[in-house]
Amino acid sequence: MEVLRDNLDECGLPGAVAAVGERWTLMILRAAFNGVRNFEDFLALLGIARNILANRLAKLVELAIMERVPMQDDRRKVEYRLTDKGIDLLPALLALRQWGEKHGLGVPSNPVLTDSRDNLPIELIRLHAADGRVIEWRDLHWL
Repeated sequence: MEVLRDNLDECGLPGAVAAVGERWTLMILRAAFNGVRNFEDFLALLGIARNILANRLAKLVELAIMERVPMQDDRRKVEYRLTDKGIDLLPALLALRQWGEKHGLGVPSNPVLTDSRDNLPIELIRLHAADGRVIEWRDLHWL
């Protein structure tokens, strides 16, 4: 395989890692995908320090990954909701989770993520060619 000489400034990975690559940010996103929206609920669920949570949520809002939405019953309070940009992170988070389950502590998936239509677990996140076939790392090359 030919070694690619490239410019990191022209790659999306460094920016993505800077945006969401910190442990607490990933745990906040995991909680948000599981329906957590309230600051106090994030705090209780994650066991994170209040100032760190506030900082990470502010960064996610600044990056338009989450948005602050006034609560219907009390306009003085806000909910943190994933934006479309944030929802687009789901495959990456699931791939990281699946990798961790395979190579991490060997803990089973809990909770198990299933398709709501048939309640069967989702498949592994995989790479697909333009024609839909599953491809591996060795099938790739950079242009």
